[in-house]
Order: sequence, then C-alpha cells, then structure tokens
Amino acid sequence: MPTKIRLQRFGKKGMPFFHIVIADGRAPRDGKFIEKIGSYNPIAKPAEVQIDFEKAIQWIRTGAQPTETVRTILSQKGVLLKVHLQKGVEKGAMTQEQADVRFKEWVADKESKLISKAKENELKTKEEKKKRFEAEAKINEAKAQAIAKKYAAKAAAEKAEKEEASATEEVAPAANEEPAAEEPAQTE
Repeated sequence: MPTKIRLQRFGKKGMPFFHIVIADGRAPRDGKFIEKIGSYNPIAKPAEVQIDFEKAIQWIRTGAQPTETVRTILSQKGVLLKVHLQKGVEKGAMTQEQADVRFKEWVADKESKLISKAKENELKTKEEKKKRFEAEAKINEAKAQAIAKKYAAKAAAEKAEKEEASATEEVAPAANEEPAAEEPAQTE
C-alpha cells in the first residue's frame, strides 16, 4: 500500500482550499484518506499553509511520497530540510546540536526574507496608490481647467451679446427719434 502525501480539494468554484492528507496512492483525490496533517489556502496573499510539522516528518520518514505541489509546500516550511538533517545525524555526519543550529539559522533566514518581501510589497502598493492619486489629481485639474475655459467662453459670449444688445439699443432709439420728429411735422 504506497502512501502519498497530497492535496484534497475543498471550497467552491474559483475559491479553492486544500487539506494536506496522507492517503493510499490508489484512492481518488477527494476520497478516503488516512490522516489529515495540514491545510493550504492558495487564495490568500501570501498563501496560508498550516502543517503539523512532526506528523509530516514522521510520514516522510516512514516512506510516504509527497506530490510535487506538496513537496514544494513541505520544502518551503522546512520539513524536508529537517528530515535531511536528521538523516545526517543518524549517519554520524553531524551532531543533533549542529543540526538544530543549522535548522534555526535556516528558519531565521527564511523569516527575514519573508519580512523584507512583505515590506517591499507594502512599499510597492503605497507607491502605486501615490501614483494613482497623482494621476487622478492631474485628470481632475485638467477637467477643472476645461470647465473653467467653458464658463469663461460662455461668460465672454454673454458679455459680447450684452454689448451688441446695448449697441443696437443705442442705435435704434436714434433712428426712432428722427422718424418720430418727422411724423409730427407731416401731420401739421
């Protein structure tokens, strides 16, 4: 009975969520399993992985073969490194203390990289927000200038119409006065 460490899919369409399980290699993907050792949420940024470290080590040491995706997850969490270091201790290549020190150094290095990557992502998002805000401010300024030009043109047109109207009113009464003066002269 070859055992596999693999993902068992849960979640709705487009929103996957996986359990990391130990199952018979012949069982279907979402079928019977022997033991659940963790979970994996690929939707979250960064992906959330929860795993029972000791059970994973125990199953790998007893011969369970992880799938490619699970192997990557276990490698990122340090399970495979821990198994490798334990094999070195068993062969006498190093002591348990040396293996523990190496593993702690690896974990510290991994955490520092994750923290720096998170800060870098945070800075990128801040810069992107700032750029979008500046671009939006430029667009709003351009719109405000266009509206101001439109109102200025409208005001200039109204002023020109008023000037024309006042000029025609001044000319029209003068023309009306002359015929009015002539008319009384003709009636007499």
